[in-house]
Formats: sequence, structure tokens, C-alpha cells
Amino acid sequence: MQPEHATILRNFCISTMEGETKITRKVIAAIPESNREYKPDRNARSAFDLAWHLAHSDIFFLEGIANGQFAMGDKKPDEVKTIADILTWYDNKLPESIAKIKEMPAEKLAQNLNFYDVFNQPAVTYLMFQNNHAIHHRGQLATYLRPMGSKCPGIYGGSFDEPFQAAAKA
Repeated sequence: MQPEHATILRNFCISTMEGETKITRKVIAAIPESNREYKPDRNARSAFDLAWHLAHSDIFFLEGIANGQFAMGDKKPDEVKTIADILTWYDNKLPESIAKIKEMPAEKLAQNLNFYDVFNQPAVTYLMFQNNHAIHHRGQLATYLRPMGSKCPGIYGGSFDEPFQAAAKA
């Protein structure tokens, strides 16, 4: 990959991510604390664990790209005990992680980055992987919401619980 192509891809992916993370935050925020241990199957993650995985993975990918290597994720910090704590952690970490990617030189974005000997691709391409990973797990989490007694926010348009509203013309 040429550095100028990596820059174009980075700019596109970061722009997309900035919108996607707002949706991710809405889905996590819809988890009722009183039913956060809900899981649809004994082999599934609980809503709380899935929310943590989703928030943590967004940061994990961004930090791995910025650092030029993927390191096994840290444990959940001791202060993260509630859904609100996950959101606070995410709100604090996300802007600084995105800023690191925005500041990366094009040459570093174009360099191949090894992902646990499974993939070896230009660093910038992991932004797309991160986005797909987040959409996958956010979809899982969204399907938990109604059975947990919550409402499902609009994700790509409206939902039954949050109908689509066209923007008013000025």
C-alpha cells in the first residue's frame, strides 16, 4: 500500500468510526444495570461482558495500530464495575486513541502490522477490521436489549423503540 492511499483510507475509516462509536455508545447505554448479567444462552457472554468487550476492543485496535503492535488486552480496570463505568472509560479513552491514529504518519499507516500471526496487513486496514468487529458485537448486544426489558435504540435509522425522524427543514 502506498502512503497516500493509507492516508485516504485512514481519513475515511476514522470518519466512519466517529459515527459508529456514537451508535455503540447508545447500545451500551441501553443495557439496564439491573439485568446486566442477562445472556441468551449459557455459552453466550453476559450483556455486561459483551459491553466491556465491545468498548475495550475499539480501544485495543486503535492503540495497537498506533503502537505498531497488538498486545493482549489489559484486564478490565478495577474501577469499571457498572455499565455507566464502561461508558465513562470509553468516553475517556476513545478521543485520545482516535487522535493517535489521526496523527500517524502515512508511512507508518502503510507498513504491515502483524496480528498474532493470523494477519499481516497494512496497519490502516485494521481500522476496517475494528469497525466490522464492533458492528458484529453491537448487533449481538442489540438483540439482548428487549429480552432484558430495555428499548432498542435506532442504529442505522429508526427502530420500533426509537422511530426514524427526518430532519426538519429550516
